[in-house]
Amino acid sequence: MKITEQVWQFAEPVVQEHGCTLWDVEYVREGGEWYLRLYLDKDGGVDINDCEAVSRALDPILDEKDPIPDSYHFEVCSAGLERVLKRPSDFEKFMGADVLVKLYRPRNGAKELKGILTAYENGNVTIDQAGTPVTLEKQEVALVRLYVEF
Repeated sequence: MKITEQVWQFAEPVVQEHGCTLWDVEYVREGGEWYLRLYLDKDGGVDINDCEAVSRALDPILDEKDPIPDSYHFEVCSAGLERVLKRPSDFEKFMGADVLVKLYRPRNGAKELKGILTAYENGNVTIDQAGTPVTLEKQEVALVRLYVEF
């Protein structure tokens, strides 16, 4: 089982006890250092107090379970307004929302497309761009995230 899956299993109940939902767990290498990050979500938004409370509650559990043999930095953050959509349930939850789709290779000269999320099936994403449906194949899509215009 992957580290992120192990951490998800024991972190999710702790996150829920603190009134939040676990949006994502990532274990990534950045600048030669490893980071274990938990992303939280909550109706009304996640604040620094939520992140701190979950971090303090999970610290001893991480020490006890010891899912990662190497040294790493542990961070608890908000999923954010422009969060990345990964799982089918993420796409279902935000159907009809504004999204930004990043592509591996340009399509008609563009590597990023903005539109309204209208469908998600087997990894294929359909967005509405000013009344025109555009379907992107799973293998074209590098990333889909919510898009908020400020």
